[in-house]
Amino acid sequence: MRGRKANVAGLGLTTLTYACALAMIFPIIWTVLTSLKSEVDAVAQPPSLAFLPTLEHYREAFLDQHYLEFFRNSMILALGSTLLACVIGIPAAYGLSLQAAAKAQKTLSWILSTKMLPVVGIVVPLLVLYKSLGLFDTYVGMILLYAAMNLPLVIWMMRSFFAEVPHELIEASSIDGAGTLRTLVSIVLPLALPGIAATALLCVIFAWNEFFIAVNLTGSRTGTIPVYISGFMTSEGLFWAKMSAASTLAIIPVFCLGLAAQRSLVRGLTMGAIK
Repeated sequence: MRGRKANVAGLGLTTLTYACALAMIFPIIWTVLTSLKSEVDAVAQPPSLAFLPTLEHYREAFLDQHYLEFFRNSMILALGSTLLACVIGIPAAYGLSLQAAAKAQKTLSWILSTKMLPVVGIVVPLLVLYKSLGLFDTYVGMILLYAAMNLPLVIWMMRSFFAEVPHELIEASSIDGAGTLRTLVSIVLPLALPGIAATALLCVIFAWNEFFIAVNLTGSRTGTIPVYISGFMTSEGLFWAKMSAASTLAIIPVFCLGLAAQRSLVRGLTMGAIK
């Protein structure tokens, strides 16, 4: 009887898991299907699953110089801001991991509190500041902003990864005469590589998907993919098929990056979960 109940519970949990996974991936599947339709089929009501597939919208995206420029901008801003956030955040996280837990917790709480400020509350001051400093619609300005946006994430995640490194290794390195920087580079970072990969991937995803800051602080020179996609909403209507094709192409780099770093991502996100 107990075994039967366990089997029923396991089947119910498995079914729920598959249902949640389907609910999460269904919008992506629908976007891909819509991108293969003509504009007439894309807006048909009720939606039709019987249609003649076309790659015309993908061809238009590849031949659209503006799309390629926005795609390049997203790449530069996502990778550049992630690199800057890691260069600043990793040493800060390592320093916090060496402090007593009580002292570090206060600093970490203050760092996290910076993420709680609504972006809409600071976009106007940022706009005024950036225009006065000549940073509006520039790579430097957006990389600095995206790096600052992801810095709390880097510090929080990397501090937890560094805390799992055996303290005996750090003490042994110190006894051998290695300084703090040498210990970080030679001992700690190699052990925390899965955590670094997971953190960097999340930073890239957040910077790649960010829209509100980009639409207000960028123009024709540094506009990103989300800004470009929003341009399909025009006074003439919403071009569903073209927008879906552009969105599908925007998903591919992040999907491939996540697939390539899947093992490191899973290991990094679960570091310290089981001792």
